[in-house]
Order: sequence, then C-alpha cells, then structure tokens
Amino acid sequence: MIRKAVIPVAGLGTRMLPITKVVPKELLNIIDRPTIEYIVDEIISSGITTLIFIISQGKGGIIDYFDTNLNLRSFLKERGKLDLLKIVEEVEEKIKHLIEVRQKIPEGLGHAVLMAERAVENEPFAVVLGDDLVDAEIPCLRQMINIYNLLSNKTKNHSIIAVEEVSKEDISRYGIIDGERVDNNLIKIKKVIEKPSPKEAPSNLAIIGRYIFDPVIFDFLKKIPKTHGEYQLTDAIQLMIENGYEVYAYLFEGMRFDTGNKEGFFRTILHYAIKNPNLKEVLIRFVNERKIC
Repeated sequence: MIRKAVIPVAGLGTRMLPITKVVPKELLNIIDRPTIEYIVDEIISSGITTLIFIISQGKGGIIDYFDTNLNLRSFLKERGKLDLLKIVEEVEEKIKHLIEVRQKIPEGLGHAVLMAERAVENEPFAVVLGDDLVDAEIPCLRQMINIYNLLSNKTKNHSIIAVEEVSKEDISRYGIIDGERVDNNLIKIKKVIEKPSPKEAPSNLAIIGRYIFDPVIFDFLKKIPKTHGEYQLTDAIQLMIENGYEVYAYLFEGMRFDTGNKEGFFRTILHYAIKNPNLKEVLIRFVNERKIC
C-alpha cells in the first residue's frame, strides 16, 4: 500500500516572475482554487493519507493554506457567514497527516526528494510535483498505484514513472525514456536521459511529475554527482536501473497541464473554465465580442 506522498514545492518559480517574488506559484489560482489544492485532491482521492511537503523560505503560505485558522473560523461563525465557513473547513480538513520538511538550499529535484527520507521511512512512496496538473476520470496517481499493485504480484522493489508523448520541439525540455513495451500503456525502462536534443532522444516519451518509488531510490540519490549545480532525480533513476532494479514508465490516461510557466498556466485556466458551464458561456461570449475567431 502506498500511504505517503512527497510534494516538492521548494522551487523559486522563476518562470512565473515577478508575482512569485511574494506568492508561491503553487498558490496561484486556477479559477477558484490554488494549483496546490488540485494536486492535494488528486493525492487524497488516490487513497494516500500522509502528505510530505518539501518547502523553502517564503513557501510557508502553502502549509498555512491547509492549516487550521481558528480566528478566521470564529470570525465567519460570528458574522453568520456559514457558507464561507464550510468552504474554509473543507480545505483545512483535507489532509489527515501533514509533514513539513525544509530544503534550505535549492539543489535540484533529486535533493528535494532525498530530504523526505526520514519522513518516508522504509516504504514505497509517491512523488507528485506541484506544478503538473492532470485532469483524468481516474486520478493519475490512482492509475499508477493500481499498476504498481499489479506488478507487486510479480516483482519486488520496482518503481513507476508517469510519461506522456511530447512533440519533437518539446523533447529537450524533459527527461526522456527508452524502453521495451510490456503492454499498450506500460514500458520497462532501459535508459533515462535528462533533456536530450531531439536527435539524441531515443523516443518522445517524456517524464511528467508523477512517480512511485521503492525506498531504495534514497540510496542512489546519495551516490549521484551534481549536474549543472543540481542533483538530478533522473540520474538516480538511471543508476537504479543499472543496478538491476525494475523501473516502469506508465502512459497515463488524462490531460496534463504545466502550470509552472505563463503559457501553460493560461491554458490550464482556459481548460477548467470550459469545464464550468457558467464560465464556458462567459468565455464564448468574450471571444465572440472581441471577434477573436
């Protein structure tokens, strides 16, 4: 059973400057909720109860958002604003077990995951990045857990990484995998390459921000060298594979959105606006009034 999820949210959010000078990118709103709440909802609906946030200086607002604010609750109750009180209570009661780990120095995603070792202990765990949203009928992480459990009947100490097909132009932005198909949605990985050029890439299957790791990953995170000043998670994954551990790539079902840059953030807002009948009507009317199409 996967009981714990690590959420690395210590990054500086430079692609979303200047607002991220003072507001963590994970707290920027997608319609009526911050990005991080979509992430948390996916994790919880996948059956995970312990969430481990890797934060840095200036990111405390993420923890505060899910923490209990007794003064606010009392104020809303006294003013008779019970509908708002209910909304606040629902947010504050989402996470049963919340663990906060501070990453003092930003040394890459691999280092952020390693920071969670003591909280994870010796059990398999999920890693969910705070700027990748996946809209899916069955939560992406739930899909991966189902596959992980099926594989557990055949093998031990395995890990799973979510991947999606990307265009040739976008290959150099991602970690790319090479592997052997097990079935239509599952690939046994032979090699992981971090941000290759399109000519060097063995495929167009890109790693996105969903992982399930055996705890042995921590051993390899301690062995990898820095690359361009950071510890790369993909380097540790490759080292696991070279040492005989099975790592699978899963082509998930759903639509993934990168909220960590301005174009992706805008696309995400449009997607969720269209899903809301009232906002969809507003959007259509706006497009028609401006004669955009």
